[in-house]
Amino acid sequence: MDEEHYYRAALSNDSRFDGRLYIGVASTGIYCRPTCPAMTPKRVNMRFYRTAAAAQAAGFRACKRCRPDSVPGSPEWNSRADLVGRAMRLIADGLVDREGVSGLAARLNYSERQLQRQLVAEVGAGPLALARAQRARTAQLLLETTDLHVSEVAFASGYSSIRQFNDNMRAVFSMPPTELRARAVQRRPRTAPPAQPWGNGIRIQLPFRTPLDVGGLLEQLGEQAVPGIEEYVDGVYHRALSLPHGSAVVSLSRAAGKPAGKTAQPPGRGFVECELHLQDLRDMTAAVQRCRDLLDLDADPGAVDEVLARDALLAPLVARVPGRRVPGSVDPAECAVRAVLAQDAGPEQARGDAALLVARYGKPLTREVGQVTHTFPAVETLAPLAPHELAGTSERGSRVKAMATALACEDLVLGVGVDREEAGRKLLKVEGVTPRTAALIRMRALGDPDVLVPAEPESHDAARQSFGDLGPTAGDERSEAWRPWRSYAVQHLWAAAGTVR
Repeated sequence: MDEEHYYRAALSNDSRFDGRLYIGVASTGIYCRPTCPAMTPKRVNMRFYRTAAAAQAAGFRACKRCRPDSVPGSPEWNSRADLVGRAMRLIADGLVDREGVSGLAARLNYSERQLQRQLVAEVGAGPLALARAQRARTAQLLLETTDLHVSEVAFASGYSSIRQFNDNMRAVFSMPPTELRARAVQRRPRTAPPAQPWGNGIRIQLPFRTPLDVGGLLEQLGEQAVPGIEEYVDGVYHRALSLPHGSAVVSLSRAAGKPAGKTAQPPGRGFVECELHLQDLRDMTAAVQRCRDLLDLDADPGAVDEVLARDALLAPLVARVPGRRVPGSVDPAECAVRAVLAQDAGPEQARGDAALLVARYGKPLTREVGQVTHTFPAVETLAPLAPHELAGTSERGSRVKAMATALACEDLVLGVGVDREEAGRKLLKVEGVTPRTAALIRMRALGDPDVLVPAEPESHDAARQSFGDLGPTAGDERSEAWRPWRSYAVQHLWAAAGTVR
């Protein structure tokens, strides 16, 4: 998009551009999102930015009416497979806060200078500015939706000192943290008291673009839940997390009522209730982003459905359930191990084997929530074990051992910042891994939105029976029209096949 396209988007008042476009107003020194209710500024005073960090780096402060830093993230960074997309996903996971710019550059195999140049050219801000904007956004969320002490908010958001925290919040929001919290309390409806943290439990709200059947998505995750690390009860999905500084348990549910701190629900947006029980508050940023990845909350359902609805096969499925998401993963290594366990086994057997691994080798949580008692065992723990200790048959145990060994030795690296094409090729080199399993891992562990999962040869897959040949030959030809959203098409087909069956 060029300046003229940005200007038209600013005039459109279209919520689809929220999170993708930020408008700086030179006459006031603030920046807004395209759906800001304030009067549209003159064209000569408008400046356009692709990230909130770029607007902040240019000296603009966040608008207090439209709150541009509280919108869902841009779906562009999840779909892009280049250096900038990979870097943006790692920054969102909090890598710069943990390892600095040098750690980010090393993870991407680029020099710091080249990484800085690419990010500035593409998004208008370098890695440090992007990380600072993310810290401010996390701090704003905690200040407005929890009663954590201000000093706890500072360190949970990734700041290294209280002074740095105060200075950054004043620069971004033109007010100190205490005033930001006081304003949120005034806006909060009296019928909706502030969420109270208990112990290390922190209740927040995760925004997303509508439509989305949150209950259906959580139920889908609950159907695949492994006892010990997951539980689905009364519409609430509980999940253990392994984070950089410790473990955690998250509880996700469909939100009811208005979001805390707001008087009205913004058009085109909803939110998911999220309660986090953190062992270490420094893991706040990583935990929030992994929950967003798990539920695919940064997706743009309008863009996805527009492409898929052009296909006569998919159009009625999209109309039936618009905004369907692709469930992701909170731990790519766990996802890969569970995928090879399920390669030639039924769902119940695969979950049973995974539950045994959790019970025998998982790490107990410092605080249990419901039936969630352990984290999934680390690949370093699984790799030295004999095949018969890993699965019900030696063949499946050998596959698990091969996958755990490849991950433990870093011959195979999975995560949000890896090159998806390269990771896909390396997955096929792991002993016993089929193209179908590699595609499943790429879809869920790597969050790839454009994966066509082939049917197994000579299988009686319900999707194939109901909708014709979706194998790697005929399916590939038809699915070219589904790009770059083939993962979403697969989700629609699987869901419809389940309904037929």
